[in-house]
Amino acid sequence: MTGSSFPVNREFFVTFLIAAKQHTYAAQGGADAVVASLLPGSRQLEYHAGQLSYRDVYFGNEYFAGQEVVYYDAAPVWSMVYAGGELKNIPRSIRSAMKTSQLYAFLQAALLQAPLEHPYRGPALWQAADFTYNNEIHGDLERFWGIEAISYQDVAVYQLHYSGGVLRYSG
Repeated sequence: MTGSSFPVNREFFVTFLIAAKQHTYAAQGGADAVVASLLPGSRQLEYHAGQLSYRDVYFGNEYFAGQEVVYYDAAPVWSMVYAGGELKNIPRSIRSAMKTSQLYAFLQAALLQAPLEHPYRGPALWQAADFTYNNEIHGDLERFWGIEAISYQDVAVYQLHYSGGVLRYSG
């Protein structure tokens, strides 16, 4: 984001992106950020501050896929796509001990911990009660990808893949 094609400085952008994420899905599912969805069957969350706006559109619930886009004025300048969710073959003993609502409440709490150096999802490692969040992060704000995973009592229960970066245009 050092090139002249990006409209804001990195620190300002990162601060905005973290605030946007903290006010949308990470904020208890983003109930206050829900707007009428542009795409049938999707859920859309938005956050605005000055000339920057953030839109998160996703489909699904326990397993989901979506895209986040940050706009400067009306121009898209950054995006991230993601897909994942609760794993299918969770052992019966874990399934009976853990509620899906607990899993997603823990995920939202982990996402509130997004680090300044990698503000795409949560931190590299975060733990609370019987849950552990791991985030394998590659790249930087310009171009990145990663895998986040959650375990409950040391058993894998969730995984999500994501990738994105600064949008560039030619011609």
